[in-house]
Amino acid sequence: MPPTSRGWFEVSQKWRPIQVFHRLQRFATTSEIPQSASATPSLPTVVRLRQYQEECIRAVLSHLDQGHKRLGISLATGSGKTVIFTQLIDRIKPHTDIAHQTLILAHRQELVEQAARHCTNAYPTKSVEIEMGAMHASGAADITVASVRSIISGERMKKFNPKRFKLVLVDEAHHIVAAGYMKTLAYFGLSKPQPSSPALVGVSATMSRFDGLRLGAAIDHIVYHKDYIDMIGDNWLSDVIFTTVQSKADISTVKRGPNGDFQPKGLSRAVNTAEINELTVRSWFVKAKERKSTLAFCADLAHVADLTKTFRESGVDARSVTGGTPKSERSARLDAFKRGEFPVLVNCGVFTEGTDIPNIDCVLLARPTRSRNLLVQMIGRGMRLHPGKKDCHIIDMVASLETGIVTTPTLFGLDPSELVDEANIGHMKLLQDRKGAEEAEDKEAAENLKASPSAGHFFSGEVTFTDYDNIFDLIQDTSWEQHIRAISMHAWVCVAEDRYVLYNSDGSHLKIEKNINYDLSEDYIVTETVAIKGEGTRAPFRKPRQISKAPTFSDAVHAADTYAQKRYPRQFISRTQAWRKKPASEGQIMLLNKLRPQDSQLTTDSLMKGAAADMITKIKHGARGRFANIEAGRRRQDKEKLMIQQNEALKQREQVSVGPLLG
Repeated sequence: MPPTSRGWFEVSQKWRPIQVFHRLQRFATTSEIPQSASATPSLPTVVRLRQYQEECIRAVLSHLDQGHKRLGISLATGSGKTVIFTQLIDRIKPHTDIAHQTLILAHRQELVEQAARHCTNAYPTKSVEIEMGAMHASGAADITVASVRSIISGERMKKFNPKRFKLVLVDEAHHIVAAGYMKTLAYFGLSKPQPSSPALVGVSATMSRFDGLRLGAAIDHIVYHKDYIDMIGDNWLSDVIFTTVQSKADISTVKRGPNGDFQPKGLSRAVNTAEINELTVRSWFVKAKERKSTLAFCADLAHVADLTKTFRESGVDARSVTGGTPKSERSARLDAFKRGEFPVLVNCGVFTEGTDIPNIDCVLLARPTRSRNLLVQMIGRGMRLHPGKKDCHIIDMVASLETGIVTTPTLFGLDPSELVDEANIGHMKLLQDRKGAEEAEDKEAAENLKASPSAGHFFSGEVTFTDYDNIFDLIQDTSWEQHIRAISMHAWVCVAEDRYVLYNSDGSHLKIEKNINYDLSEDYIVTETVAIKGEGTRAPFRKPRQISKAPTFSDAVHAADTYAQKRYPRQFISRTQAWRKKPASEGQIMLLNKLRPQDSQLTTDSLMKGAAADMITKIKHGARGRFANIEAGRRRQDKEKLMIQQNEALKQREQVSVGPLLG
């Protein structure tokens, strides 16, 4: 094993108080360091900051000078986030005479070790200690690097005096609202910004949450952002080319886990088949056989084993690493991969964060995901610069698209079904610009139609007109619910385009609605309207209250579902409940029959209770008016189509060509 990796292995595996070298004292408690082990410290590592790193640090310092306390930094994978926050340690000044200590928090062993290594190299004259597992810090070190799980265990946090800390740094800060982090921040006085608390700086490449929780509970300001597209353009990251491959894996029945993404076992059953694994390996042979270092991401351990086996049966020296791989074996395998001794390394959830393998020149996404963050993290593994590396090829094995998955095209605002072949960043941006131009043209055309004298106030250029013979056909149409019900197990009802409602048993309800901002950007608003109990009230409902605001529809749905699961009874909001499949009630049928002709009345046996409830919800939320608008819009659309045809006929007549003349 090379010295660079062997040294850290010896620190974590061969710790003996009687065998302590001078560097090891940085990672032990004060009582564990023998006095005879002291030695002349090495010189600090000189770091030359990149321009954007210096800009980022100055942005942090500026916001601290303005009195802000809880700050976030959003930087792409490979941008040197660890370098930035270690540099912040000396450049952030104490807010009191006794506050000179720094705490660095991370959630994984690799991140803790990496941060400790950087701090030791940057500050050899400072004491650096680790609080993780069997390694206990003294609480008095200049810099303590702590595992969140360890610091909240038992009484371990009490040895730290919050008043002596000037700075708390959080790596991979998109995890910061998890319970362990929030407990630690509360101990250090950072539950809310206050002058007496230390500064908090969180750093992440994916400064957002997929599970509906708000980062704003811990961070007040994102002070700097530079994404991977900007950094590739500035040559700070490797160029990337994308290929998507339609795998036809059926993931429509795969359930979601607690974090909102697919459950690993269910996902594995869908994608870990002999046919799909062979397609994956075949795609790699066609597109990436000449690549030197491919990192493949799988759904679970079984998928790792089977895909690795498929590669090896095809003559490719593929090896795997999982969370259960012994550390010595894992380090040796990773070092061999870095040296280029074998071309394919297969993993499951090991290398999504805090991994520095710059030689990766191909990333094989063998697992679908709902999470944009996870997609960016996986792709980011291949974006670091490396001598002799021209670019990184991302091969995305795309599954069925009805289930709210994100794919590499969605990162550029394109449709998930957009298939690309060896498209680089420039090509993807060109596709994005083309789509944007088309949307702008459609929007301009819609505005022109709205402004025309024949257009009524009820017309919307974004409405997709569908032929309905009557209002009952409209409320019976469930095609509008297909998208939301592919990403939610709750009985959401589409009551208008881009507007969805979920009812509680007492009449209270949640609503998801698209919002167009003044700059024409879009987001989604989740509101709750609460029913007022008791008699004598003037209005049956309270004023709608905003619950969440999300940049994408799937994020809004997950935030709303998270809220509903806590407040609304599952037996009422879940669309899988048995009562929804029972015959409709007499009251439901009586109400719905008012919309039907006398010769086609419904009976309790002709409709299920759940479907009837959904139809009634649509009626409550304006189905009659919506049907009238659709009818008017359809008539106007027919008239406009006739005018277009007449104009085209006139143009044809004006053209001169060899052949018979049109009459």
